[in-house]
Amino acid sequence: MAKKKTPKIVNTSGKRKTAIARATVKAASSDGRVRVNGQPIHIMEPALARRKALEPLRIAEGMTSGNRLVKVDISVDVKGGGQMGQVDAIRTAIARGLVKYNGGAEGDDEELRDEFVRFERKIMVNDPRRKEPKHQMGRGARKKWQKSYR
Repeated sequence: MAKKKTPKIVNTSGKRKTAIARATVKAASSDGRVRVNGQPIHIMEPALARRKALEPLRIAEGMTSGNRLVKVDISVDVKGGGQMGQVDAIRTAIARGLVKYNGGAEGDDEELRDEFVRFERKIMVNDPRRKEPKHQMGRGARKKWQKSYR
């Protein structure tokens, strides 16, 4: 009996500060769609954030050895953090998803991964920086209450 081939679905995540994005990349039903929290990415405002979130798609589209975006739907759920932190998390999740999806059974698509890293290393790597915890004697991590002797 022949095995029924299931469509390939890849789940990835990206983080920046306190923003976490989870992306699902799967074969497209028609033209490829990219949705962020259920809405098309092309209506994301401001335009700078939209352009930054679409960078992995433009890089994958522009590669000379075949179009890496052929018929994929990308759905991203993002929460936490601020607007630009969310955009960086979305960008990382999409880039990782495309690398995993195009890699096939052997793992990652090394050529696409190298192209992303050549463009900017941050696109494939989570940003490890976090807020420093508050200490005693002040309002924040470094600020201290002023002391007066008179």
